[in-house]
Amino acid sequence: MLTSLLTPLVHLFYPHCCELCGTDLHQADELLCLRCAQALPLTHFQRYPDNPVAQVFRGRIPLQQASATYYYNQSSGLQQLIHRFKYHQRPDIATWLGKQTGYQLQESSWIKDIDLLVPVPLNARKEKQRGYNQATLLARGIAAVIPLPVSPATLRREHFTATQTKKGRTDRWQNVAHVFSISGNLSGGLHVLLVDDVITTGATTEACCNVLQKAGARVSVCCLAYAWS
Repeated sequence: MLTSLLTPLVHLFYPHCCELCGTDLHQADELLCLRCAQALPLTHFQRYPDNPVAQVFRGRIPLQQASATYYYNQSSGLQQLIHRFKYHQRPDIATWLGKQTGYQLQESSWIKDIDLLVPVPLNARKEKQRGYNQATLLARGIAAVIPLPVSPATLRREHFTATQTKKGRTDRWQNVAHVFSISGNLSGGLHVLLVDDVITTGATTEACCNVLQKAGARVSVCCLAYAWS
């Protein structure tokens, strides 16, 4: 009762607003107003096995399933949210978007076969600078909706690599081809869901999948956003 009485007073001095449009929000766990949340461009790829993310890896690596929650484009507001959790110390945004991904994955027919969520790792130096790995936060957001174990230690990034943002397809592959290693036992055909933020050429994802598959895992992929050219 006391909490419900104090909440309006707290909002008076510390307004809780939509991250994109500034509209006042009523619930503490909300991040976007309904209009902005509905404007984020969902892909619904989890419903269709032969979706554009799966096509990225066709003929390159044998995946069980592949999906992305949103389309990545400059007009949707998603770019702003990703920029904030990657560069402006907003881990809460990554966790919230992970939960939205979990809600979408609940619609799939294959999520019940997943044994483990494995985030794409950051180099230790970069993670220390940022304070967190956004892929781990996305995975934990998924796990808050779908009760699955999250294993940030399964994959390790051995070397610091330059950002992939301005690299071409070949340079992206060469940049990450040998930087990942495995930690732990994945034998017995564990079905791993590899989690990352944005997929473009798929070079980083492919490098991680190769390592996981060599360790004996079956691998599916889920990214927050799919960037198409």
